[in-house]
Amino acid sequence: MAHTLEGIVTSDKRDKTITVSIVSRETHPLYRKQYTKTRKYTAHDEKNEAKVGDRVQITMSRPLSRTKAYALVKVIERSHGTVELKEDVNKAYEAEKIGADKIAKEKAEAAKAEEAAEVAAEGEEA
Repeated sequence: MAHTLEGIVTSDKRDKTITVSIVSRETHPLYRKQYTKTRKYTAHDEKNEAKVGDRVQITMSRPLSRTKAYALVKVIERSHGTVELKEDVNKAYEAEKIGADKIAKEKAEAAKAEEAAEVAAEGEEA
């Protein structure tokens, strides 16, 4: 029986090689607290078919390099894509945030000035 594992591809930058992360929940033997453990395996991907975020099945094979002893069996589920913010969007967000901060500061200064005017008006009446 071959040792098969199922995990998520975290890197596909190398040619014919993927990095697969496998997350498992374990219970501490003494304290009985559950924690997550992530293990990374490098696997051979002959056709470069797996992409980052895909759920894949890998199986143990002969050592193909110093770190690579698994091979891709199949892609179980394709990734639904990732959202990456463009540089322009980040700059626009920062500009909007700075603008919002200036508006808030101006409102606070206006409220202080109005309060000072009210105190001055009360002082003149007395």
